[in-house]
Amino acid sequence: DAGHNIGAKTEIRNLFHDTTGLFDTPKPTELIKRIVIMAENQEDKTDIILDFFSGSATTAHAVMQLNADDGGNRKFILVQIPEATPEGSEARKAGYATIADIGKERIRRAGKKIQEALTPTLSQGERELDFGTESPKIVDCGFKVFKLDTSNIKAWNPTPDSLQEDLLNAVDNILSDRTDEDLLYEVLIKYGLPLTLPIETVQLGQHTGFSVGMGSLIACFAQGITLETVQAIADMSTPENPVLRVVFRDSSFADDNVKSNAVQRLKQAGVREEDVVSV
Repeated sequence: DAGHNIGAKTEIRNLFHDTTGLFDTPKPTELIKRIVIMAENQEDKTDIILDFFSGSATTAHAVMQLNADDGGNRKFILVQIPEATPEGSEARKAGYATIADIGKERIRRAGKKIQEALTPTLSQGERELDFGTESPKIVDCGFKVFKLDTSNIKAWNPTPDSLQEDLLNAVDNILSDRTDEDLLYEVLIKYGLPLTLPIETVQLGQHTGFSVGMGSLIACFAQGITLETVQAIADMSTPENPVLRVVFRDSSFADDNVKSNAVQRLKQAGVREEDVVSV
């Protein structure tokens, strides 16, 4: 009464209708839903469900569907090594190089299908007249993907034979193949902040930055930062919603004067000097 592997294969086939045989041993979503209900705190339905061998991401599918069924706000964490799909398999032919790739695509497709099922089907006339139809129920089907990697910051490991070259390489201490988002998440980890905090992209003068936790932390890793950008950050800090920490790239500033004045501008806006940080 909680499903079988055959039914689970059918679930995947219905999602990936353009490809069959993606995964050999999927679990049925009904089984995972049953396990969650048995184990959770059923009063608030806000548990976090961890699947350490997530495979085709049945757990994510089941959690989102369960939230849609009963209005819960459960969340999931899935862990899966990037195990390669077999050469010549249907999954590899369809472009899924790893099992994790299959799981990510399943979450996208399952989330879209769940949300579509919750959206009322209206005729054109009903849309035009708007008879006060109830707003569609919203289920959080979003997710973030994190991959284990080395630090974004170059290790300082000079040798006597190449000291001059090592010094020049250290002028920009960030690895060349890393993005601003990579840096941002390393900052969050180093400060012990949850990776689930809301993050928004914000315009700071002529540069783009990130607002984390409703503006409590502002990060800008752009090059050539001027006092205009610094002032834009200072203006975001209010008594009701203060900016608590600001993070820049060490090589970001247009010159040393801007770097020195940035601390004072932000200090006037209520950001403590020790909370203006360069990485």
